[in-house]
Parts: sequence; C-alpha cells; structure tokens
Amino acid sequence: MNIRDIGEFGLIERFTEKIINAGVGRSSSGVFPLIIGMGDDTAAWHTSGVKELSTTDTVVQGVHFTLRTIPWKDLGWKVMAGNLSDIASMGGTPLYALVTLGLPEETNVLDVDALYEGIIWACQTYDVTIVGGDIVRSPTCFVSVTLTGYVTEEPMRRVSAQKGDLIAVTGQLGASRGGLDLLLDNKAINKEALEYLVDAHRHPRPRVREGRILAREGVTAAMDISDGLVDDLKKFMKASDLAAQLDVWRIPINPLMVAAFDADALGLALAGGEDYELLYAGPQQVIEKTLALLPDAAVIGRVVSGDSGVVTLLQSEDHEMKIQNYGWDHFR
Repeated sequence: MNIRDIGEFGLIERFTEKIINAGVGRSSSGVFPLIIGMGDDTAAWHTSGVKELSTTDTVVQGVHFTLRTIPWKDLGWKVMAGNLSDIASMGGTPLYALVTLGLPEETNVLDVDALYEGIIWACQTYDVTIVGGDIVRSPTCFVSVTLTGYVTEEPMRRVSAQKGDLIAVTGQLGASRGGLDLLLDNKAINKEALEYLVDAHRHPRPRVREGRILAREGVTAAMDISDGLVDDLKKFMKASDLAAQLDVWRIPINPLMVAAFDADALGLALAGGEDYELLYAGPQQVIEKTLALLPDAAVIGRVVSGDSGVVTLLQSEDHEMKIQNYGWDHFR
C-alpha cells in the first residue's frame, strides 16, 4: 500500500494513533505543561522563568542519507538525535517536537510507519513529546524536525571560550563516519567491530545528560560535533574570535575503530561528522570537575590567541601536522 492509497489525512490519523499509543503525545513536563497538543492549528504550552531553547534540522534523501546505508526506522532515530544534540550542546532539556515529512506519493506506507517508529523510539528515550507537524507531497523524501527545550543555567555558547581554556570532548570520535564507510565499501572486518561502527553511524547517542552536567558544573562554552571535529572546532573558535591548538594524540578513539581502520582511524576522528559528542572549553579547574563526572571525556587541546578560527594540529608537543579540509559543507 502506497501513501497515495490512504492520502494525507489517513496518514496523519495513522501517525496520531501511533504517537498516542506510544505515550509521546502527552506532556510529562512540569516546567512547560502542555495545554494544546496535536489536532489544532498550533500546539500551546505554559512557560515559566527558565530559558527556552529551539532548534530545527532537516535531512533530505540523496543528500544526507540513502536507504542503502540506513533503514527507515534508524533514519527516524537519527533525525531526532541531531536535534537532541543541539539542545544538549546548550546544556538543555528537550521538550516538544514538530515533525514535517515530505514524501513521494509512491512511498510505501510500511516504510513511513518504520520511520515514525524510529522517531517515537528517540522521543521515548529522551522524554520528548510530539505536538504536531505537517505532511507534504515531495519529489524527494525529506524529514524536518523542530525541537524545543529549556535550560535552567546560562546556555553554553560558542562565543564564550576564553584564552587559556582547556578544550575537551565528551567521548570517542570517528565511529559514525567509520560505520558509514563500512556500509559503503563492504570492507571485511570482524563482527564485533562491524556491529559497533554501524550502530555508531545509525544510532548516535546525543549527550543530553552530559550537557546538563557541563552546564551545572560551570562550563559556559560548548557546541556539538555534527560536521567533524576540526571543522566544528574552527567554527567554535571563530565564534569566540580566538584560535586553538589540538593535540591529535589525545583524541579518544575506540580500539574497535583502530582495529578496523588502522592508521586511517585518526583522519576519520578528525573529519568524521555525526558523532554528536559535545566539544567544550573552560578553565582547568572547571574542566577537571567535568572529567571526574564524565569518565569518557578527555582534554584534547587548548584555546590560544591567534587568527580567529585557526586550528593548529599538533602531532606531538613540538611537531605540527598539516591541516586539510576536514568536515562537512553542504555546498562543497
């Protein structure tokens, strides 16, 4: 059965039932209690004295994903994960989601069911309520999510890094890109490494809990790693009008990643996107407190004076590594 067989409103009814049955259509927030959910022209909720957050992200078939490398359900999880990671990077708690689908009319209804199952799975995992959205006919499949949240402390921002700050990351890098490369190349590796890397690509874990810990412990400068470590660190430093030195030997990389890619693992950790770990900076005493609470976190560099946005890669304490065009750009 294709979606043209049941139409837009049949599809909306189908999703509404799934959302209600899964329990992600009702507010569980005591901070911004929901007044009006799905079914009206807009959703509505009460607000209080905390700071509100809002983010949006879109994935387009053939640009951000192909069905060769990711099933529909995993796509649903992943598009939510990208938005959740943005909320996490500010130290926030996610709340309400609006989901818009663009679908060719020949799309199989069961495929769209699986997509929504993935979206619901992520919402259940991170306590997000779906409050509405839209469905449109499109020559290309796309999914767009708008997610709101809140933060009780000051939001962590890219502009807040200071000279002398240490730079840290909440976890291991490169595995998502490694998983994608394996799916594209069918490289023969051991089963444990294959499962770990493919899961890292299809099911990235946004660091919502970690973001709240960072904000609570006094970190004021952070962003998430979505376009690759070096590329995102450049953006981070440019926003703060400073430069950075990155100690490449300190970058945390999973041993299974090294086993699969050997010497290429470092390049993937530097360039690979969609890790959704948090990149953050702060004074030594603040960073040390976060490391005690986040066992997977690691210091990987420092903020220095210099040309805005310049990142120097140090292969050792006295040897620079040649920098390349690391990271993702939609128009390059």
